[in-house]
This record gives sequence, structure tokens and C-alpha cells, in this order.
Amino acid sequence: TTSNDVVRRLQRNSKNIRNICILAHVDHGKTTLADSLIASNGIISQRQAGKVRYMDNREDEQERGITMKSSAIALYHQFGGGEYLVNLIDSPGHIDFSSEVSTAVRLCDGALVVVDAVEGVCPQTHTVLSQAWGEGIKPCLLINKLDRLILELKHSPLEAFYHLQQVLEQVNAVMAMLHTSKVVEAANQREMFQPPANKPDQTGDQDEDEKAELDCKEEEGGSDYFTPESGNVMFSSALDGWGFSVGHFSDMYAKKLGINAEVLRKTLWGNYFLNTKTKRVCKKAQRYDKD
Repeated sequence: TTSNDVVRRLQRNSKNIRNICILAHVDHGKTTLADSLIASNGIISQRQAGKVRYMDNREDEQERGITMKSSAIALYHQFGGGEYLVNLIDSPGHIDFSSEVSTAVRLCDGALVVVDAVEGVCPQTHTVLSQAWGEGIKPCLLINKLDRLILELKHSPLEAFYHLQQVLEQVNAVMAMLHTSKVVEAANQREMFQPPANKPDQTGDQDEDEKAELDCKEEEGGSDYFTPESGNVMFSSALDGWGFSVGHFSDMYAKKLGINAEVLRKTLWGNYFLNTKTKRVCKKAQRYDKD
């Protein structure tokens, strides 16, 4: 358990303080995830995580089983040899309390967007992603309730992978829509405020079109999308108290396989195969060609 003296000491150093909010559709596991994170600090036991609903401190929230008001708690976290104080905000998932979500997003440095692995993207998921986008914070994606793929859907490992890939594509489709609206809005503003100029020749028009196309491609290649190899996607079962990212497995298997951890991190997700003889990672088509 973290002592109050440690928390007070960290509060004096604003550089090591992070404000993080949890965003999701209703019943996708926000409060259960918050319970698991609180249990990691020893405030509640791991067995109580998901049952006590520690962040739902109002009587009507406990009775109805949903979060109605945003609530915050300070948690201690160690990373890279440093000590951090994370102010975790659990926000409501119901559409009737979206104003609470807007307030939480404006106070935070980052957001953790939780998506149910079975239900996928829901209406409120669109809303919270749009709110995070509008406030200019970069969210991380947490695909929760992976245990449901095994216990309820009875998926094999390959079927579970394809299902998670579809969920990830759904989320990225929302991000692509937000990105497109941003590019279109910026183009409209440029046309609106750009003063009329003399009619240029055809060559100049082509150069400007090529430049605009390159700028658009650069913007599309940014870090707005969620990809497991970039480290902004995690998988978990908050009720069981476990979670992982691709980076965890790349660090785990790098020494065992004798392959660079960075190479593993970029190829563990997707259609890649390991050649045990050459210790090289190759794509499926390349592997079949060699065989």
C-alpha cells in the first residue's frame, strides 16, 4: 500500500503527475478496470475488484449498477525507474451523462478508451472518441473482456485473433472518419480565408495539387490510428485482473528466440511467420514462395 507521505511527495513534482480518464460505452468494463487498478495500489483486495465498484461512491450508482458521476482517485505508478502519480478519472458510459465525460476529458492529459471484445464499437464509443479528438488528447485503446471470447463464444486462438482484428478495424474506421472531417474542415477554411489571386498557369496548379496530395498523405500516416505494434492497443480481462500488450510478449520472447525485440514488436500482430532456421521473420507469401 502506498503511504500518504509518498503521495504528498509526488504531488510537489508536477512533471510526474498524469491525469488519465477512462472512457467507454456503458457496461464495457470501465469501473471494473478502475477497481483492478485501485487493487494494484493495495487500496482494495484483488478479489473485490469488479464487485465493490469502489469509484461508484453514490448510493444510487450502487443500486443501479452504473456510473452517473465522474469520480477521481490518485494512484502510485512506477515506470522506467521513475515514480508517477496518476490521477485516474472514471467517467459515466451512459449517454444521459455525457456532460460528465466532456468535463473529464478536458481535465486530462490522456484517455483510456475501453471496448468490449464481443460487442465491439457501440454508439457511445463513437461519442467518447469524438470528444477525445475534439480536445486534442491521444487516447489508448483497451479491448476488454477477452475471457468472453473463450467462455461464451468458444473461439479458437485463430478465430479470436480474427475477431479482435475486426474490432480494431471498427475503432480505426471511427478514427478515419474523424480524421477525414478534420482534413475537409481545414481545406474549407483555407479556401474561405485565402485571398483571390491572379489566375495561375496550368503547371502551377499541378504543383499545388501534388503538394496538397503529399500533405494529405503525411497527415494520414500519422499516429491517429490504433495499431498493436505502436503500443497504443492493449488487451485485458479487467474482471480477472490481467492485461497485456504486444510489447510484453516481444520482450518475453526476444531472448528466447534470439531476435531483436523491436522486430518482434512490429511483427507479432499480423500475418507473419518465424523461420526457426534463419531466425528471421517473414510474411506468409514469402514463406510459401521459399517452400
